[in-house]
Amino acid sequence: MEKAEFDVRYGEYRRAVEEYLDGLFTGNPAWADLYESMRYSLLAGGKRIRPVLTLEFSRLAGMPDWRRALPVACALELVHTYSLIHDDLPCMDDDGLRRGKPTNHRVYGETLAVLAGDALQPEAYRLILTAPGLTDNIRAACALILARASGADGMVGGQVLDTLHAPKTEAELTEVHRLKTGAMIAGACLLGVAAAGGEVPLRVAAEEYARQLGLAFQIRDDMLDVVGDESVFGKPIGSDAEEGKVTFVDLLGVDGCAAAVRACTERAKAAVAAYDGGGFLSALADSLAERDK
Repeated sequence: MEKAEFDVRYGEYRRAVEEYLDGLFTGNPAWADLYESMRYSLLAGGKRIRPVLTLEFSRLAGMPDWRRALPVACALELVHTYSLIHDDLPCMDDDGLRRGKPTNHRVYGETLAVLAGDALQPEAYRLILTAPGLTDNIRAACALILARASGADGMVGGQVLDTLHAPKTEAELTEVHRLKTGAMIAGACLLGVAAAGGEVPLRVAAEEYARQLGLAFQIRDDMLDVVGDESVFGKPIGSDAEEGKVTFVDLLGVDGCAAAVRACTERAKAAVAAYDGGGFLSALADSLAERDK
């Protein structure tokens, strides 16, 4: 797929996601400060990779109008946003910047930041379980995918390994990021297939694509924490080293990480080659391998 064509489709997906998210939590109840805190992080920008993947896989799985998958795609983005809010807290990474802006707890205080994250989780399931145009069985299947991706055997399990178990070997780091990053990317892909009622072979391909894409994404993230430009990256450079974390750069070096990112990216592209006729997923994988933020 040519870059111009890729940019047009990605932009269309991303605009639809931003418009949908902007319509959430707009009321003015007595707890409007909670809504404000939720929207501060939810609308802080970002690449929207995960909902874009959901929408593209729904299209590949045969959904007549990919916009019907927007509630499902954005549900996962709500959970992703909650994880970022909590990840930045003083009891976790204690970060002051996220996407170039002060982190949620620096603006609203720790109590409201925790509660904003808490609220985003059940609201994600409300989006799925009330999504128009989907059957009850599909809604239930999507809710289960999100629960598995984000729960104790997925993202939260990865966070526990990362923050409390001090991973030091390549195998340990790979397991952390399979859960912490890869599980949610896999969830995004699987949600798209499930929302469209897609078949098992596409689901298998989606999982392998996501596994390889997630690992490439995290290794690239580790590289950017060393060689990135803070003004572009959107968060402090060198924070992993300051916290004493072992990263892929420590184990493989910058050149070794670059090679690993390329290898994972090629495996991701190969996993979906039979389905990615237009080349969007391939182009997306290539763009993430070269990202600077």
